[in-house]
Amino acid sequence: MRSLPDRIRHVILFEIIGLALVTPLGALAFGQPMLDIGVLSAIIAVVATLWNLVYNYLFDLMLKYARGHTARGTAMRVFHAVLFEVGLLAVLMPLIAAYLGISLWQALMMDISFALFYMAYAFVFNWGYDRLFPLPEWQIQS
Repeated sequence: MRSLPDRIRHVILFEIIGLALVTPLGALAFGQPMLDIGVLSAIIAVVATLWNLVYNYLFDLMLKYARGHTARGTAMRVFHAVLFEVGLLAVLMPLIAAYLGISLWQALMMDISFALFYMAYAFVFNWGYDRLFPLPEWQIQS
């Protein structure tokens, strides 16, 4: 398992690099000022982090109440992930529209784009992070 300092380094690097990438790409893709996309991206990161905390707590409470446990099979994990994204979309879409002064449809397309970017980015970042900072138990004994 990773240590707390390692996890903190991971989160900080993930957010800094993510914002450094998404800000100019978002400004270019959506024809919006870089400052607006940067501020919006930072707000989205904070909202997503807080939503993650609240959502997972509430989801576990509901599972515990309904089933008596929080164990999840594949179908429940898919449901959990989809519901998380739908909830985040419901919060972010009006925020994006209001902040940038765009339609809800444009905000939906922008939000979906952000989600797709961060899915791919998370895969690449985590793979790279694990290669740069491997855990000792990952070393193959020869």
